[in-house]
Amino acid sequence: MAGVRVGLKNLHYALLTKDDATGATYGAPKKIIGAITANISPSTNTETLYSDDGPSDVASALGEITVELNVKDLPLDIQAELLGHTLGSDGVLLKNANDQAPYVAIGFESLKSNGKKRFVWLYKGKFQPAEEEYQTKEDSPTFQTPTIEGTFVKREFDGNWQAVGDEDATGFTEATAAAWFTSVYEKSAA
Repeated sequence: MAGVRVGLKNLHYALLTKDDATGATYGAPKKIIGAITANISPSTNTETLYSDDGPSDVASALGEITVELNVKDLPLDIQAELLGHTLGSDGVLLKNANDQAPYVAIGFESLKSNGKKRFVWLYKGKFQPAEEEYQTKEDSPTFQTPTIEGTFVKREFDGNWQAVGDEDATGFTEATAAAWFTSVYEKSAA
């Protein structure tokens, strides 16, 4: 029986170090603890061709993909890596107007209602500095969790932008699930 997504955990990111006609390579995935939400919003541009007094053909093209992550916390070292800021040896994060965010991949898993998991990698995107809001503590504490937004695109190497695997899908193996966060998923040659 197919399951419905009911969870989110194991949020990871990996720096994209190369993306050209010869291939794509990534650094080792690193975990972001405390995933709350992950919203993936692809945009599609569609045009309709009219002929003989009516619509006769439709063409679509993938546009940018907006990714919004809400997490329990975004530690300063992770902010430095995701946004291109500098983390000093004294533990202070310095944000400069000339900072450039690197391209990264984002991966996570989602528990399904049938007890199986869905695994996801988004291959190439950059995050923007997040809006920060601070609120005084009142009688009833209010959690203030950060949200970071990025724009993802297809890879130059092969045009892929996302990989999704369901644990209960035909052909998906335990080995694929076990290796999902040891490196960014790539289609096997076999």
